[in-house]
Amino acid sequence: MLDALLSGARAGQSGVLVLRGEAGVGKTALLEYVVGRAADAQVVRAVGVESELELAFSSLHQVCRPLLGHLDVLPAPQRDALSVVFGLSSGEAPDRFMVGLATLTLLAEAAETEALVCVVDDGQWLDRASAQILGFAARRLLAERVAFVCAARSGVGDATLSGLPELVVPGLPEKEAWTLLLNNVHTPLDAAVGAQIIAECHGNPLALLELPRTLTAADFAGGFGVPDSRDVPERIEASYSRRLSQFPAECRLLVLAAAAEPLGNLAVLHQAAGSLGVDVSSLRVAEDAGLLTLGGRVEFAHPLIRSAAYGAATLEDRRRVHDALALATDAEAEPDRRA
Repeated sequence: MLDALLSGARAGQSGVLVLRGEAGVGKTALLEYVVGRAADAQVVRAVGVESELELAFSSLHQVCRPLLGHLDVLPAPQRDALSVVFGLSSGEAPDRFMVGLATLTLLAEAAETEALVCVVDDGQWLDRASAQILGFAARRLLAERVAFVCAARSGVGDATLSGLPELVVPGLPEKEAWTLLLNNVHTPLDAAVGAQIIAECHGNPLALLELPRTLTAADFAGGFGVPDSRDVPERIEASYSRRLSQFPAECRLLVLAAAAEPLGNLAVLHQAAGSLGVDVSSLRVAEDAGLLTLGGRVEFAHPLIRSAAYGAATLEDRRRVHDALALATDAEAEPDRRA
């Protein structure tokens, strides 16, 4: 389905797909597959962040920011609407319908010369205004050479982008679940313990990788423990929290800063690190552990790492990090995010 979506966009037929499934089931991996197959197209990415859930148009800004070079070709009312909601000009709050039209036109203009692929992760955390506008535009894409793919966690973001074409991502079948587990457990595994892990993970690939990290060698060999009553996403987050807790304090603080900064902007993170009095090189510990990557931007290996880092932090550390990020944010270019 994803290959067909990309082929259609290249041929001039827009396509939209919302991936739904529980946390850890593989939605992010599918988004990365889309990005990897779109080397010949423009790719814009956004990620919903729980801490920006009440910040109107913040996720829409992530999608549109790389495309604002086309803003001048939009009809004046549409151009003015986007300029106001993104803080590029002053004026009365524009009509949502006009913002939706402007977004649709902007996507179409950006796709005039080459196919455009929009990838949105953690859609359940899209702010309401952004979800409305992106849904409005997605329903009206037809022949604009645009592929729009969003991943949203089931049970949390079921109302997000409702009414659009969906693909429910299921867990792995039992045979493949065993293969994944056995390929990643490097200690003797009692068959009954393995069967319990398989049963409790319900085919969730990330759970099959992460939950064994919480077991000791004795557990693998047939030890007994108190069953964990938490659901799979909570247990995965708890596993990530335990791993993060073993990092040096400076590294944990910078991982928290990266979790609170949704754009993965390295320049902002460098400035924030300076305000916090820590060295960005401290993040290498988390990178070496495979929790994030430092390339052109900071990217978490999975959205649950971001939420685990933010959820496990103390209120004092959150305040320090948000203050540092505000100081590192341009008051003229992004007054809303700075606020």
